[in-house]
Amino acid sequence: MRFESVQMREIPLSAPDITDLERKAVWEVMNTKQLSLGPKLAEFEEMLASYVGVRQAVAVNSGTSALHLCVKSLRLEDGDEVITSPFSFVASANCLLYERVVPVFADIDPVTLNLDVSQVEGKITKRTKAILPVHVFGLPCEMDALLTLAETHHLRVIEDACEAIGASYGCKRVGSFGDCGSFAFYPNKQMTTGEGGAVVTDDQEIAALCRSLRNQGRDDSGEWLAHVRLGYNYRLSEIQSALGIAQLSRIADLLAGREEVASIYNRLLAGTEGICLPCRIAGSTRSWFVYVILLDQWFGRSQRDYLVRNLKKRNIACGKYFPPIHLLPFYARAFGYKAGDFPVAESVSDRAIALPFHSSLREDEICYVVEALDLELDELRRNQSSARAGLLLSVGS
Repeated sequence: MRFESVQMREIPLSAPDITDLERKAVWEVMNTKQLSLGPKLAEFEEMLASYVGVRQAVAVNSGTSALHLCVKSLRLEDGDEVITSPFSFVASANCLLYERVVPVFADIDPVTLNLDVSQVEGKITKRTKAILPVHVFGLPCEMDALLTLAETHHLRVIEDACEAIGASYGCKRVGSFGDCGSFAFYPNKQMTTGEGGAVVTDDQEIAALCRSLRNQGRDDSGEWLAHVRLGYNYRLSEIQSALGIAQLSRIADLLAGREEVASIYNRLLAGTEGICLPCRIAGSTRSWFVYVILLDQWFGRSQRDYLVRNLKKRNIACGKYFPPIHLLPFYARAFGYKAGDFPVAESVSDRAIALPFHSSLREDEICYVVEALDLELDELRRNQSSARAGLLLSVGS
């Protein structure tokens, strides 16, 4: 199918998968008199903990809040250091700064795009208190090696599984490996509560502290004004919890739908010159959050930006996932980071393109994206060949 023959509406980068089941669940809560801290919250937490394979889940209003509570519950404090990835959504580093903890970046693996374990040990100092691995784009990190490193150096582990609900490493689901972990349920995620997130853990003390912290530091007496510690308004509503219950009941189908879309992309893009497709790792199961391709090494940021601009002109939404955290203006100013500090993360960032991806994406829409991408890549390849030819002529003269 040539895309010229298809009249395409705008193809969004992401879209939530909402059915009558979710609408009914929300409407049922609207007909009650309890819209916060009610039975739906407890049901959602119990269901989520069972799914992940942990004893406790504490639902909150965002993945960022979940990460913050993980840091707070481990009692990390001013001057402590935590090793994490520079190639992630900024919240995985920001959550440390909220408590004046120093994020220490280690470079990433060029294939998995996750933390390169071989780079982590050299970053450990006497102030290092934890490792915060990020399961980037839903692909599990190399948890066995990271846990061994953490045990050797007596470090805590916070899993950022915000992009990875349902992913597994070996026979366990992500979120169940560390001292605690976090999930996010923003509308672009595999499942959604609109806005929302959760802390997961096997540690009862961590869970109890997170429940207090999310609810303005209240104790468990039931007294509304019994504030025993500094806390936050990180609560998840009954409406959002009901939406989460409905989505989690469909999680196998939601993940399978995204897997099917990824398999169509993989089939249609296989062998395309100039790009690398998302990898698969033996022993791990990816939970497809986004579909990100990388331009080959001889391309750079200008070519990537050219492709994104031209695809958007064809009504194809694309994303530049992710800018390296250490080069964001705030981090560069605060810590003195500069280009070249983490070369793999920077190179990947310059060449990454997130294509439209969600479970209801139709095959004809995927064909349209792939054919448009191939045409734009053809133009880039021609320009690259011309530039090389020109260089050879100038050298020869």
